[in-house]
Amino acid sequence: MNKRIFTPLIGFLVPNISIGYGFVLPRNGFGGINELSIGFATTLLFASITYFIGVRQSLQDREKQC
Repeated sequence: MNKRIFTPLIGFLVPNISIGYGFVLPRNGFGGINELSIGFATTLLFASITYFIGVRQSLQDREKQC
């Protein structure tokens, strides 16, 4: 796997982390470590895992076709 494959994932994570933890959660009184911040982090983590599994499966399928 090359680094170019992970560009969309970085493009998804960086804005979500910066907006979520930089603006939305602190301005609504949910700053710090609490249920909402942990749930948001878990959502981002599993979105990343799902992306990684999908890319890996796609690359394996492409190798089988060649």
